Amino acid sequence: MACWGFPSRHSHVNQAWLELSLTALDLLPWARILLLEGELAAAEPKKLRYRLLHAAARITRGGRRMHLRIAATWPWRNELTNAFARLAALPRPAT
Repeated sequence: MACWGFPSRHSHVNQAWLELSLTALDLLPWARILLLEGELAAAEPKKLRYRLLHAAARITRGGRRMHLRIAATWPWRNELTNAFARLAALPRPAT
């Protein structure tokens, strides 16, 4: 029997969905702290979803490099490219 709010009638699907949702909830504040500045660094999740997570952009690979292709008309393209630049500049974790 499915519980209200879960996407499936199968418990293993719901468990995976819940884990991914909780991971996203952890990643969003870290992204705000490490990658964003100004108004977006203090923005609520709804504003971040609207301005950054639903961006008209695509990550592509070519010539052994990754490229971020953002629509020229996207109003927050500078904020998104700055966030990706900050992400690329972060030190790699030791393995």
